[in-house]
Amino acid sequence: MATMTGGQALAHQLVLEGVTDVFGIPGVQLDWAVDGLRQVADRIRFTVPRHEQTTSYMADGYARASGRFGTCMVVPGPGMLNAMAGLSTAYACNSPVLCIAGNIYGSAVGRNLGLLHEIKDQTGVLASVTKWQGSASTPADVPNLVREAVRQLRTGRPAPVGIEIAHDVLSASGEVELITPDAEDLRQKPDAAAVERAAALLGGARFPVIFVGGGALAGEAPEALRALAERLQAPVVIGENGRGALSDRHPLALNALGGRAVFPHADVVLVVGSRFVDTAVGNPAWPSDAVRYVYLNIDPSAWAPPRRAEVAIEADAALGMRALEAAVSRRPARGDELDRVRAWAAAQSDAIRPQRDFVRAIRNVLPDDGILVNELTQVGYYARFAYPVYRPGTFIGPGYQGTLGYGFPTSLGVAAGAGGRPVVGITGDGGFGWGMQELATARKYDLRVATIVFNDGHFGNVHRMQEDQFGTAFGTGLKNPDFGKLADAFEVPYSRADDGEALERALREALDTAGPTLIEARVGGMPSPWHLMRLRNPPFVKAQPAPPNPLGEPPSASATGA
Repeated sequence: MATMTGGQALAHQLVLEGVTDVFGIPGVQLDWAVDGLRQVADRIRFTVPRHEQTTSYMADGYARASGRFGTCMVVPGPGMLNAMAGLSTAYACNSPVLCIAGNIYGSAVGRNLGLLHEIKDQTGVLASVTKWQGSASTPADVPNLVREAVRQLRTGRPAPVGIEIAHDVLSASGEVELITPDAEDLRQKPDAAAVERAAALLGGARFPVIFVGGGALAGEAPEALRALAERLQAPVVIGENGRGALSDRHPLALNALGGRAVFPHADVVLVVGSRFVDTAVGNPAWPSDAVRYVYLNIDPSAWAPPRRAEVAIEADAALGMRALEAAVSRRPARGDELDRVRAWAAAQSDAIRPQRDFVRAIRNVLPDDGILVNELTQVGYYARFAYPVYRPGTFIGPGYQGTLGYGFPTSLGVAAGAGGRPVVGITGDGGFGWGMQELATARKYDLRVATIVFNDGHFGNVHRMQEDQFGTAFGTGLKNPDFGKLADAFEVPYSRADDGEALERALREALDTAGPTLIEARVGGMPSPWHLMRLRNPPFVKAQPAPPNPLGEPPSASATGA
């Protein structure tokens, strides 16, 4: 026991939990928390960006790049509300983020007295983007609160958690007992009977297929996935959020476009770490009465209606696939059919230019362990399925939230957690406008990020969709700064690269730079890649004739999923 303020208790317990980085912005309700961090500055680095939304985006990027949980800290009310976009993205992407939110004086919470930064039901608001929330009433409560928050981060489905500590609790002093965490394996083991039923289905399948989402990455399951896929000789269709769970060089790996060729032939599909729904309309991603589905997920809601699970395994993804691998027999090796599928998919995606040229330039320059942070821009949409990914954690996107403007601030957190690996972030001129002031943060902390801004003078995707649907566009034009002068104002190196060859040259130079760089690519209208992006396209996407299935006609019309 020692006498500490609540702020000191918070800082020292974070040290014990292994936290080495906190992304936050000081404010009056956090004064004593920030002073606590000052006292442990030799063990925790406090990074201060220019907007609260960036604190949560950086914590998310840091978590996904480092493999540890990310930590952000904001004042109550407007500070916490500003951080909500980053927390919602982290929630969508199974990203473990600890959000520390200050609060008004504890005796005033819920009384609507009009205190500085007071909002109605802050706890309820925070609950909408976290899986667990807690608060402390005294300094002595703080270590237990932090310990439980970290336990929640490490159990069940990875997702943000939130803690609230009132101003007067942070400033008060009391006897505090810090808690040294125990080393324990909190992963959920699969039910043996469910594994046996699933193994029987997969082992007896004519054409088994595995579909993987972000849960395979969050569950640190790539090696278990590879071993199971090779034992079953099953094609692995990798969803947008699962990119990197199996290297795109692996002979069994297919992107979502390649999935269109194999799903009509499948009779059993194992869905790992995915909700497996069409994110535009909420229907199953590939509905078919001819297919039997096995779901492996830590979250039972992943197989709830409208999906149908013949067998459901509620378990850690890695432990579940290891159990399945042990329970199924090895199948004979496949022929060249998946090579034909990859060639079929590549022929369609290669026709989408200039996106193909820009994406190829990025892939040519980034090493296998380099990280691409993918934004909602025309090149980014294409990259979701056509950018080759070779290692886990090297392709980072916004998940189903589709959070415009997340890319640049998230890439700064990625750089902070990447351990020196090169980071490239892409964004449009629209999305970059959300956080371009964070060039100051990139420069202040010398974060090694090469940011590419594709500048077409519009909210480009919205502009095209409006034209497709209404024959005209409204409210989509932008007035941009001179990006070269903007970069110069923040002392960030700048270059122009308006085609793939120029981008490759600019990126090679940028990745030899120790700190941040900004590359502008001025582009015009681009062809839509949307008809290639989903297993089943949303209704606002114009239908496009697909070339014949490289595997031939499926066994029966009922198995096409049409």
